[in-house]
Amino acid sequence: MSDAVLAVSELVANALEHAVGPYELRLHRTALDVICEVVDHDPRIPEIPSFAVGALFAPVEADRGGGLEALCALLSERGRGLHIVHELTGGAWGFRRLLGAKAAWIALPLPASGEDWSGE
Repeated sequence: MSDAVLAVSELVANALEHAVGPYELRLHRTALDVICEVVDHDPRIPEIPSFAVGALFAPVEADRGGGLEALCALLSERGRGLHIVHELTGGAWGFRRLLGAKAAWIALPLPASGEDWSGE
């Protein structure tokens, strides 16, 4: 459950930082998942970064030995939100266009019978 909360909070933070409101949080239940959408009123779909296989935030070879500026860029807390969402959801996320808006979504698998959201 905490992974889901973190993934949703990343989508909300992205909407607040990069898009215009009003904002809306929507939940849709399917037979297998709960789809959580964060809707904003900026119809532009952001550029999806490429996700490296392996280390989540591996240093870029060209930045090695780049001094303090390169180190600060590597340690920056900005620009990691979609990477975090991708890791926490196992790639079950994306964007969809709406009329004059867009929705960022994640798919959360329903707990197995007898389990709660924490997996117990």
